Amino acid sequence: WGATVITNLLSAIPWEPTSILRYSTCFGTDFVQFVWGGFSVNNATLNRFFSLHYLLPFILAALAAMHLLALHEHGSSNPLGLSGNTDRLPFHPYFTFKDLVTIFLFLLVLGVMVFYAPNYLGHSDNYIPANPMQTPPSIVPEWYLLPYYAI
Repeated sequence: WGATVITNLLSAIPWEPTSILRYSTCFGTDFVQFVWGGFSVNNATLNRFFSLHYLLPFILAALAAMHLLALHEHGSSNPLGLSGNTDRLPFHPYFTFKDLVTIFLFLLVLGVMVFYAPNYLGHSDNYIPANPMQTPPSIVPEWYLLPYYAI
């Protein structure tokens, strides 16, 4: 259902050139077919949709790693611009250790939930066989929320 909304939203954008973009090329149909595999939701569309959603956490992890590397720059632990070293904390080891403790605690809680109580946060609707041609009534949004769900 989410792939349907996003595909239809992407397909609704007028990709054809206008008088303002006189020198641009008509790449609308080619773009939609490259990204989604066509203007309808089928197997190619879902494969692309799922693969993009599979890659997103890795992209976010890479951005977080780049952010941490940028924090190691000289002077980045002094956002207030204090002149003395008495009020400044070094990024390493203080913030590095604090972040590692937080990550390990999160992974510990996640591991306990996954391995010891996998159905604790589950819902009985998860065991109903899905009908891909019909949106479940429990998650049908109002029409005016569709653009926000597509984002």
